[in-house]
Amino acid sequence: MFISMFKSKIHRVKLTQADLNYVGSITIDADLLDAANLLEGEKVQIVNISNGERMETYTIRGERGSGMVCLNGPAARKAQVGDMLIIISYALMTPEEAKTFRPTMVFPDERNRLPAM
Repeated sequence: MFISMFKSKIHRVKLTQADLNYVGSITIDADLLDAANLLEGEKVQIVNISNGERMETYTIRGERGSGMVCLNGPAARKAQVGDMLIIISYALMTPEEAKTFRPTMVFPDERNRLPAM
C-alpha cells in the first residue's frame, strides 16, 4: 500500500507574472525548484494565501536567479501579480518510508530569492 505524503514546499513566494495566453503550468525560478527538490513537469498544488484559491498544475523551469513565479494559462485567472502563494508537492510512499521521510521546505525572501546561508 502507498500513501500520499507532503514532499516539498515553497512557502510564501510572490507571484511575479500571470500569462493567460500560455499553454498552462507555473514557471518557477530554477534556483527555487532545485532548492525545493522539485522537478520540471512535476505536479504541484498551489495555494493562494491572498485569496484562498487552490489549484493543481505542473512546473516549468524558469530563468535561474530571476525570482520568477508565473501562473500560465487558465490558472492566471486565479491570482493577481503580487499575491502570496504556497507551492506544494506530494509523493507516494509506503508507510514505512513515510515514517523516516523528511520533506524539503524553502522560505524565499520578499524578492523570491533564497536566503544567504
